Amino acid sequence: MDEATPEEGVSGEAAESILETDNSSTATIEGRGQMRKDVSNAMVGLKKQLYGKGPVKAKTYFNDNLVFVVLEGGLTKNEETLIAAGEEHMVRQYRLRFQEVVAHTAHEAVERITGCTVLTYHSQIVFDPHRTFEIFVLDREP
Repeated sequence: MDEATPEEGVSGEAAESILETDNSSTATIEGRGQMRKDVSNAMVGLKKQLYGKGPVKAKTYFNDNLVFVVLEGGLTKNEETLIAAGEEHMVRQYRLRFQEVVAHTAHEAVERITGCTVLTYHSQIVFDPHRTFEIFVLDREP
């Protein structure tokens, strides 16, 4: 799978060109790889923008109409302090509620890149090892 790091960015023009790929099998495979990379970049960028610190690594997977993004790193100093004090539940509760509030931002990014409508979305965080999961159900396969 294609991986993205915070140094790589995605522009609106790049997302537009993905949506205009032809339907030959080679273009589809290449387009899918670029689309995975673009979704990873978008999620890293959104986390950085919204939390002030972004993940250090991201991987995106497509399976039919499902988009699954795994993000590594990106805890803030406040969150690290709470986790060290045994307050993982508080960090999880805050992150999940915050993701619900800003879900439209993630929806818009995935919809722009895939050309599909996001039907539903869920975010989850685990701590040992630290990973964040972003799961999108689309109206069709991209």
